[in-house]
Amino acid sequence: MARPRSEVKITCQIPTCKYYLKEEKKDILKRGKNKAGHQQYYCNHCHKWFVETANTPLYHKHLSEEEIINICKHLVEKNGLRSIQRITGHHRDTIGRLVVDLAEHAERANNFLIHNVKLTPIECDELWSFVKKNKRKLSPAAQIAMKKVMLGSTQA
Repeated sequence: MARPRSEVKITCQIPTCKYYLKEEKKDILKRGKNKAGHQQYYCNHCHKWFVETANTPLYHKHLSEEEIINICKHLVEKNGLRSIQRITGHHRDTIGRLVVDLAEHAERANNFLIHNVKLTPIECDELWSFVKKNKRKLSPAAQIAMKKVMLGSTQA
């Protein structure tokens, strides 16, 4: 008799799947880890592979979650990219790309910072003000995402 499957607490991360981010009737299997050490998953509905960090600012990053949280805390303290580079030892382009990815995933990042890192909404607003001020060439998707999370903005 085969052992039962363990409970998978992740939803399909493939945008074209009809069960994209839906909990009900999901059929996701764990399938080992990739070279970076991230858990891989397989969706039996769309027959595609994805990793646990898909659709997050951590996707395609070689930084650990702790390092990214540390960089976010320095951004909240209004440190510049070069000062964060000196403090953390990461290249400023890496930090800049992380800031752009945070802007593109602003709504999810905002929820993560408030609930997991225990920042106040005002501290998160300071972070987004820093991102908006220092990154002049944000993509249109990043600009829309940032407008949704900044205090005083109206939800569409």
